[in-house]
Amino acid sequence: MTNLFEPLRAGDLNLNNRVVMAALTRARAGRTHIPNVLMAEYYSARARAGLIITEATMIASDGCAFTGEGGLFDEACVKGWRTVTDAVHQRGGKILVQLWHPGRAAHSLLNNGVQPISSTDRAIRNDTIHTPDGAKPYEIPRRLDISEIPGIIAQFRAAAARSSFAGFDGVQLHAAHGYLLDQFLRDSVNDRIDAYGGSIENRARLLLEVVDAVGAEIGLGRISVRISPLVSFNDISDSNATELVRYLAHQLTKRQIAFLELRQSDFRDPAEHALAQVTRQNFPGALFVNGAYDFESSQAVLATGSADAVVFGRPFIANPDLVARFSANRPLNAMDPKTLYTPGPAGYTDYPLWTGGAE
Repeated sequence: MTNLFEPLRAGDLNLNNRVVMAALTRARAGRTHIPNVLMAEYYSARARAGLIITEATMIASDGCAFTGEGGLFDEACVKGWRTVTDAVHQRGGKILVQLWHPGRAAHSLLNNGVQPISSTDRAIRNDTIHTPDGAKPYEIPRRLDISEIPGIIAQFRAAAARSSFAGFDGVQLHAAHGYLLDQFLRDSVNDRIDAYGGSIENRARLLLEVVDAVGAEIGLGRISVRISPLVSFNDISDSNATELVRYLAHQLTKRQIAFLELRQSDFRDPAEHALAQVTRQNFPGALFVNGAYDFESSQAVLATGSADAVVFGRPFIANPDLVARFSANRPLNAMDPKTLYTPGPAGYTDYPLWTGGAE
């Protein structure tokens, strides 16, 4: 039976094990969005993961939703990320950059006065965003004109091209959690009546065009896609998540991407479990699951063939040596939620290793 510590080939990626580090926003790049030495220390400490996926990374200089997330929109960002990828590779790790545009989940105060964009002109409801002026309600976004969509695709493609110069092993396209690509995918937000709205085929068009453009740039075997069809974060849902997943699975299978990541709210939720089964039935490629798994449940999902790797988020925050701890059945450090997004090394690079668990 497959287990967490077996190697895996996913597209063009050869992974040493199936313990994958999730994309985790930590906001240590500052207002320049240029990755730095502290970030290199953080990521390289986790290089024993079969694969690292970076925090959501800006494809455009006016696409910021968190003060301090990394960018990949200019040469300075490329150089900063190169410091990170070199450090990870020196420790034998592999690392993908998660490319992302927040869409309506941004704010003009974070983007030099630029109004957020989206598939719609409806704002995120009943929530606030942290800005330099404090917590603010989400703004009404500007509905993208169909003539602007090629420009969005071009931004993803350009960022993918930069990812190669930055030393990444590939990219993940963030089509989850109510950000821009997801704002086109799911029908509670996408209210368009043009070629990018209405039917599932139309709503999936932008994501698939981005996949094709990025694939033409770096190769489809180096692309991952992250989806979260049942996660309601950022005020989003879909009336038929099962059919949406079935369509996406078929289309991504035809394209032979490296892997599909299914982000679940919690794998124990019956609806999430059923959707994961649909995803597995319709996506024969490498399927990675992410949804509050621990060591035992991740071993179980691999043993049944329901997934090919498991993506861990919070456990990797507090346990840079997570793979070693899993392997030796050691207890895990507890995460300090107060330091998730604060500047500096506290709660970022100072979690203790257990004796024998270091590199």
